[in-house]
Amino acid sequence: MNGDFAQLEAQARRVRAHAIRLATNGGCFLGASLSCADLLVYLYDRVLRVSPQRLDDPTRDYLFLSKGHDVPALYGTFVERGYLPAARLRNHLAVTDHLYWHPNRAIPGVEFHSGSLGHLLSVSMGVALDAQLTGGPSRAFVIVGDGELNEGSVWEAALVASAKKLDNLVLIVDRNGFQANVATETLIPLEPLGEKLGAFGFSVVEVDGHDFGELERAFAELPRRAGRPTAVIARTKRNKGLPSLEGKSERWFVDLAPQEVEMLLAELNGAPQANLTSEPLVVR
Repeated sequence: MNGDFAQLEAQARRVRAHAIRLATNGGCFLGASLSCADLLVYLYDRVLRVSPQRLDDPTRDYLFLSKGHDVPALYGTFVERGYLPAARLRNHLAVTDHLYWHPNRAIPGVEFHSGSLGHLLSVSMGVALDAQLTGGPSRAFVIVGDGELNEGSVWEAALVASAKKLDNLVLIVDRNGFQANVATETLIPLEPLGEKLGAFGFSVVEVDGHDFGELERAFAELPRRAGRPTAVIARTKRNKGLPSLEGKSERWFVDLAPQEVEMLLAELNGAPQANLTSEPLVVR
């Protein structure tokens, strides 16, 4: 693999810009979208054996975004990879299109609907098992949120994946430390997460989810261990790329005024930190 990551960094910045532009006229879940942007860019550029020309190829790799509220980052990645024209993003939340707060299979490249958390590890496990039974080369990758790990169905699927020795399955945890507007370790502690996944039979690696060098080392050889599914715990920051919003629990969903969008786009590209006037969404 090429160790020069300037192209990936530029691509990830453009993906974040796409997501920021979707955070108005109804808004979107910007915080978690920006935390997983680097993961999506790296996977689609360097790891996944899939392309806009292979969407119906049964031997392709599959990516499932289980934390479906991160879909602005997926939309942005699809634009950068040629799955969607950039102009189509203007249809976000319009009744005439399928671009809204969660993935929809009507969008080219989306493998499965998501939104109700906790289900897509099971779906990806089924795809991986099918490939194992038929002898196909497909691999199944699933991105879950750390708050999503409170769902019991995730751990049930993990048990079965280990029992079936699905080493063509890769679980990626976007470990940004928040569930909605509450820190995960305050609500229901997950740590030691790596030890827990290891106890469930996964080969586990923990990385900085914003460091392309660390991501390259994590995904350089798959499976990481024959006969065991892989788990990549990616330590990330909510609203990564926007210093004024990074790590802020209350800025998980935003609906910005057009001028605030422009302020954040400027901040993304190095301008002074934005000072938003729109009120954050608070769960009561």
